[in-house]
Amino acid sequence: MVKDKYNAVWVSHSSIGDFLKCPRLYYLHNVYKSPVTGRKMNIVSPALSLGSAVHEVIEGLASFKVEERPQKLSRESLLDGLEKAWKKVSGKKGGFISEKEEGESKEKAKMMLERVEKNPGHLLEKTIKIKEGNNGMPTNFYLSEEDNIILCGKIDWLVYKPESDSVHILDFKTGKNEEKEESLQLPIYQLLLKKMQKRKIDGASYWYLLYDDFPTVVSLSDEKDSFDKVYSIAKKIKKARDLGAIEGYENIFVCPNGKEGCFACRPFEKVKRGEGEFVGIGDMRQDIFIV
Repeated sequence: MVKDKYNAVWVSHSSIGDFLKCPRLYYLHNVYKSPVTGRKMNIVSPALSLGSAVHEVIEGLASFKVEERPQKLSRESLLDGLEKAWKKVSGKKGGFISEKEEGESKEKAKMMLERVEKNPGHLLEKTIKIKEGNNGMPTNFYLSEEDNIILCGKIDWLVYKPESDSVHILDFKTGKNEEKEESLQLPIYQLLLKKMQKRKIDGASYWYLLYDDFPTVVSLSDEKDSFDKVYSIAKKIKKARDLGAIEGYENIFVCPNGKEGCFACRPFEKVKRGEGEFVGIGDMRQDIFIV
């Protein structure tokens, strides 16, 4: 098969997660386009907006040299960065329906950044970046040229260990729930790193910024096991999309709960019916709604 990125099936931790939660959610979030605007849709929420702002501030530190970071990790600098990032998510465009709700979320964000300031750890070490895709796309590569499937993803932070010429994955978590053991996030990052750079991967950590002062080290799967898990689900998504193009997506991507829908797909069904409130266009050129 000839490589064709425009018609390839792109998979990521987010889209695979949608598919595993509910095929109907996957369709509405990743395939369906508005007949009016021609764009895909997304639903914004306070939790997502808080996470986006905190990630922007912390990940932005990687653009500074190691010797410059202590100053950038000061409380004043971090909170100044938060003010700038928060402007992008303030009000309804961030899913906030009241000033009280927004204020509470912003205080949580400040608390997380203050925790980072007091315990910078890995953020004071050397870091590396891997090549991003063209036109602002996330890092990506062909998971399968034969099936025309592309795997993409964005890794929060890569700690560089010069003594072993290796990298350590650091992922920032702003929610209250721990990542599940069966999560494919780290296997996906592992595959991206293996393909896009040559250094050894020496491990990974999750940093739960809401309640942990330090990152939690987590184990990585065997590389072959990671590939098999991700590829297996990617092939199911590819097959469903191919069948949907022939038999109709509405017939293939159905919710396990039937027409009543589930907690995951119901909000998107509301938007599709015109019951959501349009609040803008997102960075990925999606129509953004609140429900």
